Amino acid sequence: MFKPNLYDLPIEGVQIQSYCGGNLTSDNESCVGVAEIPGGAGFVVTDTKPEGSALASLRFTAEELDTFAVGWIARRNLTA
Repeated sequence: MFKPNLYDLPIEGVQIQSYCGGNLTSDNESCVGVAEIPGGAGFVVTDTKPEGSALASLRFTAEELDTFAVGWIARRNLTA
């Protein structure tokens, strides 16, 4: 099965969903942005802080991001 290079896929115009954890009263929001890459190949993860906007976004397959999320929740003793 062919797996495309996620960094070769265009993400212009994707709708970023922000997950914010605080500091929403200034220009330095504490948020993580996530959007599905068109075509369903994976997801793009961004930093919504102004100083992070020029940095490259990270891209993951659904399986990679799901594995991270499950592990993060378990390690941090969080409940969904």
